Amino acid sequence: ANLQCSRANAREEVLLPEEAGVEQAFVEGAKKQITVNAYERSDKARQKCIAHYGLNCAVCGFNFEKAYGEIGKGYIQVHHIVPLSSVKKGYKVNPINDLRPVCPNCHAMLHRRDPPYTIEELKAILKKQRARSRRP
Repeated sequence: ANLQCSRANAREEVLLPEEAGVEQAFVEGAKKQITVNAYERSDKARQKCIAHYGLNCAVCGFNFEKAYGEIGKGYIQVHHIVPLSSVKKGYKVNPINDLRPVCPNCHAMLHRRDPPYTIEELKAILKKQRARSRRP
């Protein structure tokens, strides 16, 4: 009886050839509560950064309005060169020295490591990858 039970369990774990094409259902959307630290940001500092640097990504040059028209007008994310998580409470941000406008893709890539990549490092990576993709 134990041998048959063991064989039955083993069969459940092995995908048979006729089952290989069967699609599986993936369940998403379950609600869960997550607690995170949120750091206050100054909208005025963001506005001054954009007024100084413009709406093009500081890494790749992408501009949402040029790409998407009216719905992209005025949109860009702002990257803190020194992550807020590493500064002390009440940090006084300098919008010109401490912030840069970046598109969401570049912003995500800047934060792919800790500490984040610098703007210059990511520009170099992007330049290298673009050069590779142009090769035949």
